Amino acid sequence: MCNKKITLPIALTPIILLIFLLIINIIIFDSAISIAGQLSLIISSIITIFIGLQYKIKWQDILYAIKKNIRTVIPALILLLLIGGLSGTWLISGIIPAMIFYGLKILNPDSFLFIVAIISAIISVATGSSWSTIATVGIAFLGIGTAIGIPTGIVAGAIISGAYFGDKMSPLSETTNMAAAVCEVNLFDHIKYMMYTTIPSFLITLIIFLIIGLNFETNISSHQIDEALNIISNKFEINLWLFLVPISVIILIINRVSAVKSLFVGTLLGSVFAIIFQQDILFEISNLNKKNFISLLSANLNAITGDINFSQINTDINEVFNIPEDERSSLLKSSGMYGMLNTILLMICAMIFSGCIESTKILTTISKPIIRYAKTNSKLIGANVGTCVFFNITTCDQYMSLVVPGRMFSGSYKDNKLAPENLSRTIEDSGTVTSVLIPWNSCGATQSAVLGIATLTYLPFCFFNILSPIMTLVFSRYAIKIKKLN
Repeated sequence: MCNKKITLPIALTPIILLIFLLIINIIIFDSAISIAGQLSLIISSIITIFIGLQYKIKWQDILYAIKKNIRTVIPALILLLLIGGLSGTWLISGIIPAMIFYGLKILNPDSFLFIVAIISAIISVATGSSWSTIATVGIAFLGIGTAIGIPTGIVAGAIISGAYFGDKMSPLSETTNMAAAVCEVNLFDHIKYMMYTTIPSFLITLIIFLIIGLNFETNISSHQIDEALNIISNKFEINLWLFLVPISVIILIINRVSAVKSLFVGTLLGSVFAIIFQQDILFEISNLNKKNFISLLSANLNAITGDINFSQINTDINEVFNIPEDERSSLLKSSGMYGMLNTILLMICAMIFSGCIESTKILTTISKPIIRYAKTNSKLIGANVGTCVFFNITTCDQYMSLVVPGRMFSGSYKDNKLAPENLSRTIEDSGTVTSVLIPWNSCGATQSAVLGIATLTYLPFCFFNILSPIMTLVFSRYAIKIKKLN
């Protein structure tokens, strides 16, 4: 057995097992990021390690791959903790309540989803980060949508669709730069070539959200909105100065300051503005029964690290809008850094599994028949799309779904006389955007934690993310804008 290569049925065993366990987990626990989901990844990793050892793969090589993969997500883990801290300080400082307050005043339910997608796209193009967009304005949009009675899954779909469109089209985006670099394409040539598939996908998405909004029936009256506004303004000091904090974060990211540094500054500014504008709230949540500076600091630390829930306000707003008991949500709530720990554990378990299947050459075994199958241009691009989605499912990492398929199909594209722009566009259309649709992928797990919504709840409404790979397949099938090598 030591001289044999891993066969395809054996290579597929841990992946099929993982998918089976995760499906069972979703059915039983209604979530892929519960502790059972993490256990599913560990069980599949152990099976993969056993297969590798049977085929004489060195334990040191497996361990090295696991360490390497965990190292790659350390920036994302830090970012997750900062997002948790930022959501806490932006809640107690009144920034998120102010966004909800002015949003309820300005936004019309008929055009709400349409506007959410557009604003999310603009901010994401400017910042180059879908994660930062969703963690800032996305949370506020979700609160506004919930308040006016739009299901959270639909609102999250509009936020994510806009954010990922902007992420793809921004020259500041890490994934856009990575896709261009892996395929050896000029960055702006890559973006220009993506426009052919990306813009039609987003236009269709906007039309769908506009139709949903126009046909959405809401019984919310202006009197109810006024009542909700009074509830918020009676608790928080609401003013336009609070918007300086999110504007500062956006400006930092536009100026190429890293997301980690920008969100750290945003968290600190949130704490400062909380001390300036919301001292009564800070004294209330400090649990020290004293009105001094130590109480203010204690309240900020509580918000950054732990749970903050203005339950009475949430209850009052739910009652104003007559939201049924089983559908009620917490508009003004944050779990801080503590709320991100479950997602962080899931990402670590996912990277363990990813390292195991990478080091045991299981992915190589699976990819060979796919490349042999892809002879025509449409089959090649179709196989490329399927492989990117497959890597998002199995490696649980967005970057892996770009890098590995990008390198794997490079020679095949050249053999078929296809320009590398086709490859870079395909891996972005199918790798970048579908990562957020996989519950156990680092992107899916993160956005589920940030928005507080199960991935499978928002998945059906992420129209842009679903349409992007389909549009690529349509373009390849009918040979639309398929650039040839000179």
